[in-house]
Amino acid sequence: MDGHVYGALGQPGVGFLMAIVVGALAGWLAERFMNSNMGLLGNIVLGIIGGVVGNFLAAQFHIPIFGFWRNLFSATIGAVIIIAVVRAVRGERRY
Repeated sequence: MDGHVYGALGQPGVGFLMAIVVGALAGWLAERFMNSNMGLLGNIVLGIIGGVVGNFLAAQFHIPIFGFWRNLFSATIGAVIIIAVVRAVRGERRY
């Protein structure tokens, strides 16, 4: 593999691109589910951080995360948790 990082599609650097795509989708899904408005950049950042949180939680419960759909699901769950925690800290309530 001559030192390249291979991503989801077997191409160098695609892992980074997939992280952005999954992050954007996960952030958007979490935004819709939690009735929030963060914008595209906010969704990407929220989704990527949500992916870290979701994968960490999955590892704690010994749940294997692989493939696009499982990564999207774990990132969305992580993003929803982040939105809920931020709202709890701020004392916000949205219905």
